[in-house]
Amino acid sequence: MDTMSVSAAAVRSTTSVGDARESVREFLDRLVPAVAAEAAETVVLVVSELVTNALRHGGGTCTLDLTAHPDSIEVAVHDRSPQAPRMRTPDLNGGTGGFGWPMVNHLARATAVTRQAAGGKTVSALLHR
Repeated sequence: MDTMSVSAAAVRSTTSVGDARESVREFLDRLVPAVAAEAAETVVLVVSELVTNALRHGGGTCTLDLTAHPDSIEVAVHDRSPQAPRMRTPDLNGGTGGFGWPMVNHLARATAVTRQAAGGKTVSALLHR
């Protein structure tokens, strides 16, 4: 199989982050050839982080798209906010975060933020398969 794509249902709450992770696992389980366990867990972690950030900072709802390429998995999370993620100093004491976007950038081969003409943005990560 050269390319496989799926659009997961819109994610609307933080309780749906677990559903997004499950959708990713189901998507990865259907791929041939199979994705190595470590690579699969990295994809799940990145999806979890991007969906959580979209829900928290992007207007409370988002859509997740997954595409499998021969040597990579593309994750795209769409939300209503035009605000791009930013690097900031992680908060080690107050619990306000700052770890996620640097982690996503470290784990991904490439990341991109694309503002949409109709409003909002898409945050994409390309991960090793």
